[in-house]
Amino acid sequence: MDESRVLLWVKAEPFIVGALQVPPPSKFSLHYLRKISTYVQIRATERAYPRLYWSTWRHIACGKLQLAKDLAWLYFEIFDSLSAKTPEERLEWSEVLSNCTSEEEVEKQRNQLSVDTLQFLLFLYIQQLNKVSLRTSLIGEEWPSPKNRSQSPGLTEKSNCFNKNWNDYSHQAFVCDHLSDLLELLLDPEQLTASFHSTHSSLVSREAVVALSFLIEGTISRATKIYPLQELALWQPLHADSGFSKSSKAFCFYKLEAWLRSCLTGNPFGTSACLKSGKKLAWAHQVEGTTKRAKIACNTHVAPRMHRMVVMSQVYKQTLAKSSDTLVGAHVKIHRCNESFIYLLSPLRSVTIEKCRSSIFVLGPVATTLHLHGCDNVKVIAVCHRLSISSTTGCIFHILTPTRPLILSGNQTVTFAPFHTHYPMLEDHMARTGLATVPNYWDNPMVVCRENSETSVFRLLPPCEFYVFIIPFEMEGDTTEIPGGLPSAYQKALGQREQKIQIWQKTVKEAHLTKDQRKQFQVLVENKFYEWLINTGHRQQLDSLVPPAAGSKQAAG
Repeated sequence: MDESRVLLWVKAEPFIVGALQVPPPSKFSLHYLRKISTYVQIRATERAYPRLYWSTWRHIACGKLQLAKDLAWLYFEIFDSLSAKTPEERLEWSEVLSNCTSEEEVEKQRNQLSVDTLQFLLFLYIQQLNKVSLRTSLIGEEWPSPKNRSQSPGLTEKSNCFNKNWNDYSHQAFVCDHLSDLLELLLDPEQLTASFHSTHSSLVSREAVVALSFLIEGTISRATKIYPLQELALWQPLHADSGFSKSSKAFCFYKLEAWLRSCLTGNPFGTSACLKSGKKLAWAHQVEGTTKRAKIACNTHVAPRMHRMVVMSQVYKQTLAKSSDTLVGAHVKIHRCNESFIYLLSPLRSVTIEKCRSSIFVLGPVATTLHLHGCDNVKVIAVCHRLSISSTTGCIFHILTPTRPLILSGNQTVTFAPFHTHYPMLEDHMARTGLATVPNYWDNPMVVCRENSETSVFRLLPPCEFYVFIIPFEMEGDTTEIPGGLPSAYQKALGQREQKIQIWQKTVKEAHLTKDQRKQFQVLVENKFYEWLINTGHRQQLDSLVPPAAGSKQAAG
């Protein structure tokens, strides 16, 4: 590392994937998290520190914080899904779970799981990102204030249209505003006062700075390599600035905090940078008068693999189909897309679909979280590690998922159904994202925000309403059927329908119609079919599959 200015920024993924989009339990306040930090570090030998085992966390969360066991597991599992595991390790875990025959066996397997203790405490603390502040909601306060914030190019609306999980200004503000708290949370118990505060002489251990790398990383200006925070903080020429002492092998608290504040800058791989200087993609056809507003941008030409991002906004009345290296491992944000059919058939890191309506989304396997917010009358077809939904109305989810779908606040008439499609590369893409066909919890959602409504917020699609979905594109690959097959009730319904068609064909054949009668009959059937296509809205779906004229070919990427 040559001696130049150090640039640090707040990582996007812990917030995009890790911050559950719901106000956190009140017991995740700094007061309780400091107590937990002291508790686990004092009991270092009891499966608590430096690795926190599920059994210990369950004891703390259920016994001391009074959380329900399902909720305790949810936070533990979300954090675990952020860890750098290989797809093979994830598939192995799925196999272990699918072989369990009872809840006791599942618990026994979970008891072998552990997470990095200090990073897990930081993860619990950043759940405050989605805490509802009465004062903020009343006066509309935000950071940075609108007058000194440049509008994100590429979006014509207010800059706060991107939710906090995707807003890198919010991430940076959160860490800057709470930096002292975050550092105090990581201190050894003997470095704190009786009221759990730091003192002027408090020392921050190297392990604590390693843990902070969960949230912060950086580079040396003019360099291209990204370094974890601890490598930069421990770099010899920076010891005087970062406050590292060779004799104590630790950092001076106030010097470290001042150095972090002086180096923190905007995330070069965040949503803002992607919209401002990302590569613009002409994936949507320029249909006269409709798609002038469509904005699709990506940073994959400059971002390292774990920082890839694709943002799609205001696609209207389009069919957009892509299987592309640009999408592989990317965090995808789909925003205000209406009356469209969007196929993204590549292995994806995370997907957020926000404020979309009357559209169908068919996605390649999503390695972490698929989240919907503020959508109406949308159908989503996906294999994903986790699905979460908030403020949706009349949406249908055909999913295959190894975790329980999360129903957050504000949803109405949600329908869950089995995953019902395939494309040639699907199983290969599932293997690359570590997603298996079992266990599959599509039909066992978890209501995280129970609202005052007596009626159930969701239903399972009745088999009589079930049809398979055909992806109408040719691709190379070996997958020829729906991975894992269909639940028996749905398979049976399809079989009965197939039988009816055969009976109908037999009846027509045995009617011995004349040539003219056959023609007449065919016209009648076609007219009825056409009427049905228009009434159901499928006509637009079929029409939009017709390739565009040669003059408006889609751009590669």
